[in-house]
Amino acid sequence: MQTAKNLLVAPAPVVLPERLEVQEALRKVASETISIVDAAARFPAESVFWAALAERAQDDRNVIAAYAYARTGYHRGLDALRANGWKGYGPVPWSHEPNRGFLRCVAALARAAAAINETEEAARCTQLLFDCDPTAAELLI
Repeated sequence: MQTAKNLLVAPAPVVLPERLEVQEALRKVASETISIVDAAARFPAESVFWAALAERAQDDRNVIAAYAYARTGYHRGLDALRANGWKGYGPVPWSHEPNRGFLRCVAALARAAAAINETEEAARCTQLLFDCDPTAAELLI
């Protein structure tokens, strides 16, 4: 007797590439050698800098700026994930440092959307975060 194969194999986790120049910019931001604004301008495709800007705007209670920064980082992160094989679903592990910028943007976008009563978007972003990595969702939401 033959056994049926499971054709619904889960996709492999997507891991964004590590970029040394981005890591160096993060160190410079941490040591206040450069500003987060300068880092975002130098590396506009990197979600990690947009996430930091969104989180800072949220801390300052500037919800519209937080929403705009988070949405920018979210879309730049989607571009990066797709360029690295992501099909719009499947694991994006929090444990892989370069993925964290995107995941932080998704969480920041969920919070900002909720703050401006975009409840459907907030729910979609929250679900996306759980779908990407439940650990990230627990840490960030």
